[in-house]
Amino acid sequence: MTHPGVRQVTWRAALARRRDLTRLAGWSLVEAIPALLSGYLVAHAVDEGFLTGRPVTGLAWLGALAAAVLLGAAATGRTYRCLGAVVEPFRDELATRMVRGALHDATRPGAHPDNAALARLTHQLEIVRDTFAGLLMVTRGFLFAAGAALLGLLALAPVVAALAAAPLAAGLAVFLAALPAMITHQRTYVRTGEHLSHSAATALTAHRDVLACGAQTRVTTDVDQQVSAQATAERTLARMAAIRSLSLGIGGWLPLIVLLIATPWLVERGLTAGAVLGALIYISTGLQPALHTLLQGIGGGGLRYLVTLENILRTYPEPDTTHPTRTHTPPRSTTNPTPAAEIRNLTFRYGPHARPVLDNLSLTLNHGDHLAVVGPSGAGKSTLAALLAGLLPPQTGTVHLAGHPVTGTEPTILATRRVLVPQEAYIFTGRLADNLRYLRPDADDHTLETAIDTLGARPLATRLGGLTAPITPALLSSGERQLIAAVRAWLAPAPLVILDEATCHLDPALEATVEDAFARRPGTLVVIAHRISSAIRAHRLLVLDGTEPQAGTHEHLLEHSTAYRLLVGHWQDRTTPPLPTPTRPG
Repeated sequence: MTHPGVRQVTWRAALARRRDLTRLAGWSLVEAIPALLSGYLVAHAVDEGFLTGRPVTGLAWLGALAAAVLLGAAATGRTYRCLGAVVEPFRDELATRMVRGALHDATRPGAHPDNAALARLTHQLEIVRDTFAGLLMVTRGFLFAAGAALLGLLALAPVVAALAAAPLAAGLAVFLAALPAMITHQRTYVRTGEHLSHSAATALTAHRDVLACGAQTRVTTDVDQQVSAQATAERTLARMAAIRSLSLGIGGWLPLIVLLIATPWLVERGLTAGAVLGALIYISTGLQPALHTLLQGIGGGGLRYLVTLENILRTYPEPDTTHPTRTHTPPRSTTNPTPAAEIRNLTFRYGPHARPVLDNLSLTLNHGDHLAVVGPSGAGKSTLAALLAGLLPPQTGTVHLAGHPVTGTEPTILATRRVLVPQEAYIFTGRLADNLRYLRPDADDHTLETAIDTLGARPLATRLGGLTAPITPALLSSGERQLIAAVRAWLAPAPLVILDEATCHLDPALEATVEDAFARRPGTLVVIAHRISSAIRAHRLLVLDGTEPQAGTHEHLLEHSTAYRLLVGHWQDRTTPPLPTPTRPG
């Protein structure tokens, strides 16, 4: 049996585009006119024209058939346009589902990117799109072509229609009875192919180790078993193809045999030679090709559609909608005894044998704190930011935000507790207002305008054309993207803001405006500093230099930290002297 989601998703896609399907059915009806009239017109051309010595009359009837064929050909072009209107949105919906699912899986705490996601998106999705289109075409082709042929037979000779319909129904019944087994064997064939590919790839890439360990026989046996399993699955599929041939023989060829055998009996009861010829045309050019296309389409592309879509839906299930909708939650009061963020005995290393980037680090951030993290490149500043934001899981130790552990917390919940702005700001194509509302969908225009003015982004917003102006990320400078991302983060409801060198492309004056705006924003601020001015503006500093981390004020660290003095000296060598530290209200 198929995955229940396959039926639901397919039915939902069809219902969502009822109008386009109705148009497709309408043009298919026009396309079926030649199949409806072919036998009838040929019968009249023979009986009333050629057999009575009136060739002009016969040619006139055939001319009518030619006109019907031209009309049907014109309708065929229209059907493909309607098909695209149904299939392409379905493909886009699946692509959206796959991308959303892959991103969700990759951004879960402790998760790793799925390397197979790209293959599913570029290969399996195209299989679903193509086979879905094929299923629509062969199904509607059979319904309209076979229906038109049966109606034509009924109009021409009802008894012949009955003789043709009975074998047709029997052939379809045989095929439908075998369809569940075909689906099962197609699924088995796909899985055995995957297992064989994995086994062979493992053996080939590790062939030196196999030879060194003397495991040739074991590995060869394993690969041979996978080859045998796939060969068995392929032979089974071949037998399923024989069932399709049997169904076609019963439903497509048997009506011809029955008609030929019954012809003398039908002629004795008044059936004309033209009617016999017309009936043969209806069966041979209408019923038989329609049935053949249906069986081949469902037995081939249809099975690939079911199995591939089933795999996609199993990998990317329906998104969980049980989580509450995110709302704008006011930051906690600065008198709240629970720390805004708390790190205890945190250790993290890239690789099991690598030197720890952070080793047994403990840190407490109270509500309203303004912390700057400084240190040389590679000291672990951005790693600390990612751990604090829950993007990396701690290997030992714990990270809590507002008393809740970040490990295992859903990204949608984490988004209400912290906002991380990285150095490379992400801006999407769309209106400026849409970019600013990304983390605060309920913000009105007045709120957006206030944020723009507060962070010194008014000149940029004016140059772009205001809130409703469309923006293209590629046309913005790195500093302009950072400024838009900063306004977006300032508007976010999360009480903790982490700026990971998020203002490095801004000039010092604008950077001071942005950091001062965040410092006056209710909540807690962590800045990964790249200029001495950022460090001086902070209430506290954390120095990471690969040894024991040191925390304190600017003055305290100048006196007690050699690493900080060297860093400040390096900064002052390449920058102008910093301005006095601005006073933070409250």
